[in-house]
Amino acid sequence: MLKEFKEFAMRGNVVDMAVGIIIGAAFGTIVKSLVADIIMPPIGLLLGNVDFSNLFIVLKGAAAGDAFASLADAQKAGAVTLNYGLFINTIISFLIVAFAIFLLIKGLNKMKREEEAPPEEPTTKECPRCLSTIPIKATRCAHCTSELEAA
Repeated sequence: MLKEFKEFAMRGNVVDMAVGIIIGAAFGTIVKSLVADIIMPPIGLLLGNVDFSNLFIVLKGAAAGDAFASLADAQKAGAVTLNYGLFINTIISFLIVAFAIFLLIKGLNKMKREEEAPPEEPTTKECPRCLSTIPIKATRCAHCTSELEAA
């Protein structure tokens, strides 16, 4: 049983999938940082110093009339919050990942199309009189002996 598991785990597809998952997780971390640290601050600045990670609605505060300056303060106090700013960040992260995957697949498809050989030139043609297949360079049909026009 251990031998079978080792054969399964060492298959090329399983190892490739594991590498893809690890690289995908690392790429996700990079995209999250890109969104949180690079993209969202200028957008927030353009929208009047809005910090998207601190956009939330208090559904139920810890005590009556609680007002919180940040999401961390609300969570620390035990308030129930609707974190729509974090959701916006997640949507932007998803769009960036989806676009990066689109570009990757587009590049792979382009490489695959370049590898395909162009169609071969035809080597035979049809005799217009007897409809037999003859070599393309033939000047007389071997089947009906009619003369053919040079191509």
